[in-house]
Amino acid sequence: MRFSVVIATYNRAADLRETLASLAGLRPTADWEVIVVDNNSSDHTRDVVQEAAAVFPAPLRYLVETEQGRSPALNAGIRLALGEIIVTTDDDVRVEPDWLDRAAAGLDAEACDYVGGKVLPIWGAARPAWLPNRSGKQWAVIALLDYGPAPLQFGARVPLGVNMAFRREAFQRAGLFDPGTGRKAGTLLGQEIREWCIRARAARLRGFYIPDMMVRHVIPASRLNKQYFRRWFYWRGISRALLYDQFGLDMEKPEDRVLDFTTVPHIFGVPRYLFRKALAQLVACVGSTLKRDRVAAFEHELWLWFFTGIIKQRWADRHGNRTRLRPETLHFTR
Repeated sequence: MRFSVVIATYNRAADLRETLASLAGLRPTADWEVIVVDNNSSDHTRDVVQEAAAVFPAPLRYLVETEQGRSPALNAGIRLALGEIIVTTDDDVRVEPDWLDRAAAGLDAEACDYVGGKVLPIWGAARPAWLPNRSGKQWAVIALLDYGPAPLQFGARVPLGVNMAFRREAFQRAGLFDPGTGRKAGTLLGQEIREWCIRARAARLRGFYIPDMMVRHVIPASRLNKQYFRRWFYWRGISRALLYDQFGLDMEKPEDRVLDFTTVPHIFGVPRYLFRKALAQLVACVGSTLKRDRVAAFEHELWLWFFTGIIKQRWADRHGNRTRLRPETLHFTR
């Protein structure tokens, strides 16, 4: 088997039906399969997969993962996968017929271990005026990505799990995804890809952005509002604080190794300089608001929500007993 496509899904049967219809249009030049991992859905997800499997052009397998969270679901699918190349995506995407071949071509052209590509929008409603129509921090909220027309090596920039492909040996060397930093129902945790990429780099794996490897991601109207963006940045602060507590990584730029945080002054477990930056962001937010620059004002406000998440999680870390799942326990043994 050349390709295994792994999809984690939870209570999104209607979206999944459309995604499977898109995947059915794939025309790779080698054998392939799709694995749908149902993460305890209470809707008719199983029926959707069974209906699609009856006419699907490749093996379409259904698996239930009872441990809640996107990372456990993906890990279960990866363990079941037969492919030499394991591709991850979501239950709300549209793909081109040559998507898998472009992933394989990128792996070969860059002689690397994993690749990620563009994720462009299918807007479920009109794009708000405060949301830039370009790649940037706000695009990450709705899982969109465009690093430009040329390949580049991942490092300071990271891929999105909705459009990634891995040589299966990458999981043998770096392990699987960490459930402690991944998305769970009721939260917007979401640092499992970044955390895995950090481990991959430590294991001397190389990853590249491949612009020709593209998917389109459906952005529902329910996410195109400021409340969702505020909540997402708040949970991003929590996620980055978890990485800081576990690995001592910079909360703004986890890939940077500039500061030795054991020597940095802290207040309530938070580097002191972040408080100064929070004050500067507040002043900038007020200034942009007075100038009626809605885009800039909201960007400054979102950083403050990010900082609020950091404060909340660092306080919890200092006053609670949280069990941490270390990456070394996440072995891929197939």
